[in-house]
Amino acid sequence: MAQAGNGDKSGPNADLGGARPAKKVGLGLFIVLCVVGLALLIAFFGAVRHWAALHTGTLHGGPDLYYNFWSGFGSDLGEATLITAVGIGVYTGVRKVNCHTKGCWRIGHHTLEGTPYILCRKHHPYVPTRGASHEHIIEQHRKFKEAREARETLEAPRARE
Repeated sequence: MAQAGNGDKSGPNADLGGARPAKKVGLGLFIVLCVVGLALLIAFFGAVRHWAALHTGTLHGGPDLYYNFWSGFGSDLGEATLITAVGIGVYTGVRKVNCHTKGCWRIGHHTLEGTPYILCRKHHPYVPTRGASHEHIIEQHRKFKEAREARETLEAPRARE
């Protein structure tokens, strides 16, 4: 077995067959494309500004310069803000009530005792995955009642002292 720090690359941090050079090439290509895009934006700034002004409605205004903008493209900004806020609210609500197992979007109904986690029936260790039969439910209730009665009988003598 290889010891950590002896130069052997067979551990969990070993190079995975050329994955790192591919990432470096991809990052280099991305940076080059960003620089070229920025250079083109600077070189053709007048044309880009004209295109943006035309398509947002600020080029040929009505009574004032920005009338077409606020009557058309700009009026959608409030709607986009509202839709984004509702979407974030729904996502936050779903994240709060869904199963805490990473990648699971099922609704979590079952708390895992001793932890702050809420799990779905698939990931909870004590919830039957195929549905509970009536006998299983009655058996679980009987065990709960017996445990409660045992706890109460242990606490009763302490209360008298």
